[in-house]
Formats: sequence, C-alpha cells, structure tokens
Amino acid sequence: MARVEVTIADHVAEVALARPEKKNALDLAMFEELAAAGEALKRDPEVRAVVLTGRGDDFCAGLDLAMFASLARDLAGLSAKLFDLADGETANAFQKPVRVWQELEVPVIAALSGVAFGGGCQIALGADIRIAAPDTRLSVMEIRWGLIPDMGITQSLRRLTRYDVALDLMLTGRVVGAEEARDLGLVTRIAADPLAAAQAAARDIAARSPSATRRMKTLLDRTWFASAADGLGLEARLQSELLGRPHQLEAVAANLAGRAPDFR
Repeated sequence: MARVEVTIADHVAEVALARPEKKNALDLAMFEELAAAGEALKRDPEVRAVVLTGRGDDFCAGLDLAMFASLARDLAGLSAKLFDLADGETANAFQKPVRVWQELEVPVIAALSGVAFGGGCQIALGADIRIAAPDTRLSVMEIRWGLIPDMGITQSLRRLTRYDVALDLMLTGRVVGAEEARDLGLVTRIAADPLAAAQAAARDIAARSPSATRRMKTLLDRTWFASAADGLGLEARLQSELLGRPHQLEAVAANLAGRAPDFR
C-alpha cells in the first residue's frame, strides 16, 4: 500500500498514515487503504493490540484539498458514494476508515501529534484510546466548508463527551489544544512521546490474556448505551466464556508462579 504502512511485531500491529509531505492528508487512496488495513487486521488472530499513528510531525491534516476539489466537480458521483454500501456494511467508503477500528475486537490506541483536523480528527476519535503530544491540536472543522462531519461522528463522539460540547465543537470548528482536548474527553492522556507511550501500552495489553482483552472491549462496546439488564447479562455471559479456559488458567498460574504468562 502506498498511503498506509502496516507492521506487526510481538502481537502488536502499527498502522501509520504515510504521507508526511502532505501532513498525512486524506485522499481516496488513503480512505481505501485505511479500511483495507483494518479489515486485514480483523482476520489476523495473532494481533492483540493496534497502534494508529501518522508519519512525520502531524497525525492528519484532514481532507486533501486536491481531492476536495475533485469531489466538488462531481457532486452526483459523490452523492452516490455516500449511499454505496458493500454487502452487509452499514458504513460507506468515507465512514469505513473510522468505523473499522471500532469493529476490531482488539483495542486500538491512536498516537497523536501536530494536527488532527477534520477527517483526521474523526479517525482519531474512532480509536479506543488516544495519547497526544503536548502540541497536538484537534478540530472537527467540516463546518468551515459548509458540511457536517460524516465519518462516523455519531458513533464516536457520543462516547467521549457531552452533547453540548460535541455541538459546540461541530458548530464552531474551533481548534482545541491537547490539554483542553483531554479535559473535554477527546484525548485520553498526554505524553511527551505519544508513539512510544502508545507502543508501550499496546505491548502491555498484548502481554495479557487475549481472550479477556477482546471480551473487555466487547463488553463496553455493547453495553455503554444498553439497558441495565442487557449490560449485566452480557457481563455474566462473557465471564462464563473465560472461566476455566486455557488463557484464564494460564493467567492464574503465571501470577502464582511470578512468571510472564504464555498465551499461545
């Protein structure tokens, strides 16, 4: 792939937006390759955590202006793309590069630096955890182009912040720094070297029971807005799938023996 680099080592996949000369701006190829990378990782049972990052100084500056101009010249084609769904899909070609990280069973950690604007901000919000450099700036800036954010914002932003905060960010398109973003819930934590921090967190997750970590994400994904009965029921069902199984027994044995667990 020309726009996205994927490397896998020790059960951790690193997915990097790789157009540093363009501040990792999004074009059609980038949309397609991000979605393809996520789909490929879904099928890899050895991957236990994912780090999402951008090459160079910036995570992603948003939509490539050349692509924006091209889409503007073909509004009929663009409109068709908005409703063109693959079989069994609920997300279109522009939503999939965000939605795919939420569909992964394993946790996805975004390492942010520089700018995460527009579509880049929406991709970051699609991760499960976001670690930002102190100089990171974020903006949901589609309003500046007379548009709404439409890359899965309805599914990502509602999990992170309040309704009034979300509306303020979307209506104004204002730029927020890392500390304000953390206070608003857009950023999980701030680190001097966010990529190193994200990689360390991913390695820590990968060293734990993969059966438990996958179900941990499933538990929150399916119950965050569910009823009490549904949430409590799923807790019990997922726990029953772990108790007495090889990964759970290995976690106990390793803890009692004071050794690193082996979850093969």
